[in-house]
Amino acid sequence: MNIKTVASEKIDLQDVVLDLQSQLSGFDTHMVVFFASSTFDADGIAAKMQEAFPGASTFGCTTAGELVSGKMLKNSVVAMAFSNDSLKQVKVAVVEDVNADDAVDKAFASFAEFFGTPMSALDPKSHLGLILVDGLSGAEERIIDRIGDLTNIGFIGGSAGDDLKFAATYVYANGKAYKHAALLAVLEPTGEFTFIKTQSFNPLPQKLVVTKAIEEAREVLEFNGKPAAEAYAEAVGTSVEEAPNRFMHNPVGLVFEGEPFVRSPQQINPKDGGMIFYCGVKEGMELSLLESTDIIADTKSALENAKAELGSISGIINFNCILRTLELGQKGLTGAYGELFSDIPTIGFSTYGEQFIGHINQTATMVAFK
Repeated sequence: MNIKTVASEKIDLQDVVLDLQSQLSGFDTHMVVFFASSTFDADGIAAKMQEAFPGASTFGCTTAGELVSGKMLKNSVVAMAFSNDSLKQVKVAVVEDVNADDAVDKAFASFAEFFGTPMSALDPKSHLGLILVDGLSGAEERIIDRIGDLTNIGFIGGSAGDDLKFAATYVYANGKAYKHAALLAVLEPTGEFTFIKTQSFNPLPQKLVVTKAIEEAREVLEFNGKPAAEAYAEAVGTSVEEAPNRFMHNPVGLVFEGEPFVRSPQQINPKDGGMIFYCGVKEGMELSLLESTDIIADTKSALENAKAELGSISGIINFNCILRTLELGQKGLTGAYGELFSDIPTIGFSTYGEQFIGHINQTATMVAFK
């Protein structure tokens, strides 16, 4: 097997790492990606995971829940190991300050040196990027936009979580834990790969145009020339007071070629009647009201399409929005969602946002390897 997934639900950090190391004993490990509950000490798990796999590129982040082949977990650590046969090359770079103007450029310079070619010249059919970002930094749009300026290879990933404490999220690399940081990795797999994006929403006819916004705060002040909360409440047919109860079922989205890119409302600002979002919304954007559909059916269809494209799948990394995880829990579908991945080596985590051609919400973004 060229890709192997493992998980540990042990409580003590040392026991967890030894458990994962034991499960990967004898495996020809080239790279280890791991996602860990924030219940574990950040500095401790970063150091111990690096010590456990000293010859491998080992990196990951904190979560708001974990996913491993067939199961959705909490308070665990999940990991995916790639063998030398499955991965030609990998280079990891840490953006230690997500607010630095040249943060992405420095990381890309290290990639260019490693691969011997500028990132703009790398082949998107043979290389892909992973991105993990501090989920409380609010920097995702700036980072992913800059990446898009510099390369044509696809970057996919998620914003680190902290089990809904909203206190501190971390990315892990080089045996260290980093806050207010991002982790970028460029992979050259030996086989084919494809990207999956599924958001389980249909666009409705109602349009909301952003006529006034505080973009850096991710707050929309006005839709269609009216206070944002008032305009949204009218669109969904409810009162401003009741509108937050519709956020999960009726977010809004930027629709491109029939495909929604979701912007999820977080809260109404009582001071100005504006709406604060989980990701960036710009003035002039025309957003469609969205309606939730069947997460299980939509995800099953997306996986079947990926299997048809690749012929077979040896591994999936799944970045699944925490809002989807909460919806699955409310509907009693957590087990059914995990079961979708029971016959595919899979790891993933519940994110504070997803990255794929931008920063989005209430979406699962995945990379599948042939």
